[in-house]
Amino acid sequence: MAASGFGWRRLFFVPRGGLPVIVNIMVAYPSGPSERSRWILAAREGIERLTVDSQRPSAWMIEQERQADGQRQDGVTVFLVNRECPWRCAMCDLWRSTTTAPIPMGDIVRQLDWVLTNVGERPLSWIKLYNAGSFFDAGAIPIEDHAAIAERCSRFDRVILECHPSLIGPRVLQFRGLLPARTKLEIAMGLETVHPEALEKLNKRITPQSFRSAAEFLRSHDCDLRTFLLVRPPFIRAEECLRWLRLSIDFALDCGSNPVVLIPTRIGNGAMEQLLALGEFSLPGLDLLEAGVQYCVELGRGRVFADLWDLERFLTPADEFGQRRARLEAINLTQQLAPDEAGIRTGTVG
Repeated sequence: MAASGFGWRRLFFVPRGGLPVIVNIMVAYPSGPSERSRWILAAREGIERLTVDSQRPSAWMIEQERQADGQRQDGVTVFLVNRECPWRCAMCDLWRSTTTAPIPMGDIVRQLDWVLTNVGERPLSWIKLYNAGSFFDAGAIPIEDHAAIAERCSRFDRVILECHPSLIGPRVLQFRGLLPARTKLEIAMGLETVHPEALEKLNKRITPQSFRSAAEFLRSHDCDLRTFLLVRPPFIRAEECLRWLRLSIDFALDCGSNPVVLIPTRIGNGAMEQLLALGEFSLPGLDLLEAGVQYCVELGRGRVFADLWDLERFLTPADEFGQRRARLEAINLTQQLAPDEAGIRTGTVG
């Protein structure tokens, strides 16, 4: 790793409930964005990309989601394969299912066709096209493919795309213009946290103000907003995590987001393991996720969804996990707490 320019030290590390292991730790997390990007890339050593096919999505699934009007509607989520996102965010592990170079024009359409062929004539109301980056990054999704993608999406009432706030602009409106008038365009953006220092250190290269500006652009052009927030991001003290999660929820709702999606911060990308060993991060427990969901439900200002993917890895007693996961699934669909649950999770949780 000499070419990376970062020093290393060896540290005994004991995972929760595990045996001690020796970990190579980079000495410090850099203070500047360019240096952080190199640090994050260097931390990937030993972590392999997944094998992907540019003509097939990495995954797809049929899901049910509660809509803003209270209806539960079925839809399809497609995880497209494309070039890696140009931003190097400290918490991101999505790069593992991307390519290192732009994919050929037409391959995104082939991925979508493959999914829609498998879906068949099943009645679905919405489609999410998630692409481990930004839909409006021309290096990821060729602009030349937009018309064909929009034509495939014309059967749906709602199309949800993900995008970095910095790329919100005319391309959004151009794509929306390719959709039928009855089809609503929704953009999913990662805010992660409004904690100013933590957001800056995540290396996402946005500020709360730039996120708000992107949200205002969407709102002024009749596009809906979905916001991703991290549950217990790095660089925030444990005793401050719940307060900042609530503040982040408030901010997202103020920006017009409906829904807000709460994502427990994971390890698995190299950088997060390094930050864990350096004491800059610790894995969230389900109590913090539950507290965030409860807070948003009780506010009643917009829907909240708990991201339940890979939830098993987060800290909770094994004998409680199934019941607590089922509770979160129920809240996702009903946006309601059980009558005896109001106010049970209001303290400091980690």
